[in-house]
Amino acid sequence: MKQALSIEVFIDFICPWCLIGQRNLQVALEQLRLEQPDVEVTLHWQGVQLLPDMARTGQPFEAFYRKRLGSDEAVRQRQAQVRAAAEAVGVNIDFSRICRMPNTGDAHRLLQRAVALGQPQRAEQLLAQLFAAYFQHGKDLGDPITLLKIARSCDLEPGQVADCLRGDASPFMSSNHRASAGVPFFRFNQLLEVSGAQPAEVLFDVMLEALAVDQVALA
Repeated sequence: MKQALSIEVFIDFICPWCLIGQRNLQVALEQLRLEQPDVEVTLHWQGVQLLPDMARTGQPFEAFYRKRLGSDEAVRQRQAQVRAAAEAVGVNIDFSRICRMPNTGDAHRLLQRAVALGQPQRAEQLLAQLFAAYFQHGKDLGDPITLLKIARSCDLEPGQVADCLRGDASPFMSSNHRASAGVPFFRFNQLLEVSGAQPAEVLFDVMLEALAVDQVALA
């Protein structure tokens, strides 16, 4: 009898740790497929808007982080830490290209729509393109035109997603997520939870634990 593993992943596109966490999850899933190929995995991507009060046009990126961290030196140190963590898992982050801290409400609505259309591979492609657009190319994820271009690159038609791109800074209301948990946040089979960009081996071990717990429950 095949086992099922449901994984909910809560993310925001402006969080570099979510990008790193996504990569670590991919590595853990590759290991699971090698060691337990009969397990049927279902991924559920859930958006969490970290800055729901962000202005429609966003804020200057450097000024935002200078205010948050207190100084230019603190910003440099934090970015160096994040770049090193990203490079360690084969992910490129180019902070020099990011001009604005965007309002991500529409980006979350876009991903939610891609998921609702019932095409998991397309939703995964969209997620990857949104991360790449922001962290590698410095695109403004609060701009509806930019989001529409990204959607079309993933074979999503304007008629399927146009109503998601409101451009009015209306907050994205996420569900089934504790605000205190932060992102990235992982929930396995509705049983076990992990917070933060944990290493792939940690995520893999939690997957095995969730499967073991589920197997005991079915026995």
